[in-house]
Amino acid sequence: MAIPRREAITILNSLAAGVTPRAGLRHIAVGRSKEVNAIKQDLDQIAADGASIRFIIGRYGSGKSFLLQLIRSYALDSKFVVADVDFSPERRLFGSSDEAISTYRELARNISTQTRPDGNALPIIIEKWIAGVQSQVMQDCAASSGSPEFVCEVEKKIVQTLSAMHELVHGFDFAQVINAYFRGYLTGDDTLKNNAIRWLRGEFPNKTEASQALGVKAIIDSDNYYDYLKILARFVRNVGYTGLLICFDEAAYLYKISNSISRKNNYEAILNILNDCLQGKASSIGFIFGGTPEFMEDSRRGLYSYEALRSRLSGNRFATAEMQDLSGPVLLIPSLTNEEIFVLLQKVRDIYNSTILVAIEVSDSNIHSFMESTLRRIGSREFTTPRELIRDFVSLLNLLVQYPEKKFGDLAGEIIAAQSTQDPTSIAPEDVQDEDDPLDRFTNFKVN
Repeated sequence: MAIPRREAITILNSLAAGVTPRAGLRHIAVGRSKEVNAIKQDLDQIAADGASIRFIIGRYGSGKSFLLQLIRSYALDSKFVVADVDFSPERRLFGSSDEAISTYRELARNISTQTRPDGNALPIIIEKWIAGVQSQVMQDCAASSGSPEFVCEVEKKIVQTLSAMHELVHGFDFAQVINAYFRGYLTGDDTLKNNAIRWLRGEFPNKTEASQALGVKAIIDSDNYYDYLKILARFVRNVGYTGLLICFDEAAYLYKISNSISRKNNYEAILNILNDCLQGKASSIGFIFGGTPEFMEDSRRGLYSYEALRSRLSGNRFATAEMQDLSGPVLLIPSLTNEEIFVLLQKVRDIYNSTILVAIEVSDSNIHSFMESTLRRIGSREFTTPRELIRDFVSLLNLLVQYPEKKFGDLAGEIIAAQSTQDPTSIAPEDVQDEDDPLDRFTNFKVN
């Protein structure tokens, strides 16, 4: 497998820890083609100056975060600006103790582009745009770089781009701050540039400080941050990017909010975003929420407890397990098939062998036996989540490298047998019978 060693090690370390790697996802992607194609259509809609919203719903470890990161990677390759954040008790869409502005600040810090995929790309976006304007002026005008005529022409083009944003709510203040950054860029005033970035990241605590530093009368806060996200989307589109994609993961934290009023306020914020995207009030922006089935469907605390959201998010009543409607805002993530899990473990094995000097001997039959033993141990018709299965598999590969005298089949058998005796919920092979036998799932799955 042609994969850089550094990228391969990052993938394996992430999988061993049970987290989604940020790089190299294409090397371990299996299945999900329908879901990915559906979200790619959303990105095409954003590129056409539209807006989109998706809810990716699946149980813990089913691959929600993986799918989000895969789409993030594709969006970056398509010249989108991407910002992502995980919800937590300190980060929500609404809160009485700055939880909302904390979410915005995290999004602003995580703004990424294709050339800056690890975040903190906001200054790069602005400076790249300014440099592009300067280059264009040099081509169009005979004025030398740094001359008063050149600076005047550059300022004129900057103002032309920013003036298109004045029609938006808070657009004038946003344009003033960008212009302040431009002045700092021309004069080499790093303090002015840093203050502009602080303002754009929502880090000014009050309007007085913002006015003294930048001459603006507004700041980004918990009440208006969503308006500024829409302005930011318009800005990145105007300066040459495809659009802005915002990913919210771990949305189950909103479902876990104990205060019903606070939970309802967060759901109202989601409703506001949903309405803007579906009614065409937003442009060049997309939102993706990753959450559990309880976050979506619980009638007491989930999104369905809010009637306005339930009526908009309820699935197609004509859809079935075999025919999922992918045009709606909700994407339900099904379990991976046996074949997909098998291919995934093959990919992990090949990546592992690309990182070590001496290849470990793990055949396709070994992988099949590992899957069969795992299924027999848990005594269920479904595998544990892909996260748990892959983590166990990588752990076995680690032991094989450290104890080369061991064979994969023997080591896997010893560990699984030990786990079965320690786990009181496991089901012995002789206790699984007839139609309840989980190994029935392997009837049509063979390894050549």
